[in-house]
Amino acid sequence: METIMTVSNLRMFFMWCSIINIALMMASWLMFVVAQDGIYKIHSKWFKIPQEKFNVIWYQFLAFYKIGTIIFCVVPFIALCIMA
Repeated sequence: METIMTVSNLRMFFMWCSIINIALMMASWLMFVVAQDGIYKIHSKWFKIPQEKFNVIWYQFLAFYKIGTIIFCVVPFIALCIMA
């Protein structure tokens, strides 16, 4: 079966890509807020880092994930919506 990439198909792809990435980002944030100590205990067994540095690393991860989601998913979706 051959799939033809139309603007509509691409728009749906980027829409679902945005929804899934935003849901994963929110789940990661919620997991960090709810189970911060447990996550730190697991990671501190593997890596010897202080709690403050771990929090900064986690915050940076979420920031980069958010920026990547906006640049690579949300912006193309909005551009395709404007085109249609």
